[in-house]
Amino acid sequence: MSELSAAGDAATGVLVAQAIDPYGDRAAQGHTTAGLCLNCGTRLSGDFCYRCGQAAHVHRTLASIGHDLLHGVFHFEGKIWRTLPMLFTRPGALTRRYIAGERVRFVSPLALFLFSVFLMVATFETVGGPIGGTSVAERQGAKMTPAKLQSEIDDTQVRIAALEQRRNQAGNTAEIAIELKALRKTAEGLQSAKALTRGDFSKPITVGDINTGSAVLDERIAHAFAEPKLFLYKLQSTAYKFSWALIPISLPFIWLLFAFRRDVGPYDHAIFAIYSLSAMTMGTVFLTILLAIGVPGKLIATIFVLGPPLHMYRQLKGAYRLSRLGAAWRTVALVCSAYLAGLLFFVGVLGMIAE
Repeated sequence: MSELSAAGDAATGVLVAQAIDPYGDRAAQGHTTAGLCLNCGTRLSGDFCYRCGQAAHVHRTLASIGHDLLHGVFHFEGKIWRTLPMLFTRPGALTRRYIAGERVRFVSPLALFLFSVFLMVATFETVGGPIGGTSVAERQGAKMTPAKLQSEIDDTQVRIAALEQRRNQAGNTAEIAIELKALRKTAEGLQSAKALTRGDFSKPITVGDINTGSAVLDERIAHAFAEPKLFLYKLQSTAYKFSWALIPISLPFIWLLFAFRRDVGPYDHAIFAIYSLSAMTMGTVFLTILLAIGVPGKLIATIFVLGPPLHMYRQLKGAYRLSRLGAAWRTVALVCSAYLAGLLFFVGVLGMIAE
């Protein structure tokens, strides 16, 4: 039997080698040879290999690349338009259904999280952050050379002085007041950019001014104030790279909320955490865009403060089938633990930033 098996394996190996020969006629056209999977060599019994899942018929043409691209985009797009509405309106149901095994209809939590982080990076690089985000003048000033930035600051101050003189001569007209307000905002942004790029603060901060209990941490904070632009760049880059670490950091806190429940486990908590972090990240992106198009900052700040707890409450209540009271006290605990998890993440990132 072993000899027959070996002979069969050898014959199959020859057929597979023929099938995957990149210069063979049928392989070039993407057809299988002798009914074998081109990927793993398993004998086929349908349009797809039951062992590895690859299609029985593959293509090796430029048109097939376009087909794969369109399929990937629209396949993801179809899923994401089913996933996003539920992520924000029925997060508990989305979490529960995915855990229960309804996977094909929705974007996987990890794929959605990575997509949301990418979207946040792109948005922040383009328009700044949602609360206290950098102004247009500040973002532009941060890209200038020190000499060019100082020239822009001086020029803006001269224009402000000239406008103030015109206002005093002509009276406090509304048109001049509006222009003055815009110029002063620009000057404020340029000054902020100067402080961020050159550490040009009114009182330089030294290691002796900081006392966190850790000499290494004190020194890095002092370096941050001395070269804030470089520090912020490193902090941002490191935070993006290790954003996934928020998931394992959050899991113990979520587990503690359900320590005495035997019907939920670490996997359920992980799916909950990933979907929750995805919602927070994409919500931040949405608020950033609203702020950039002129929505009042106070409204953005209100949503930024109240939105996450409300989302957590709805997700907890739906995902774990909790009562209102049970979801309410767990929401309070989860908000507190989220701040603690964020602090631990920040300290970890700060420790990884090379001097």
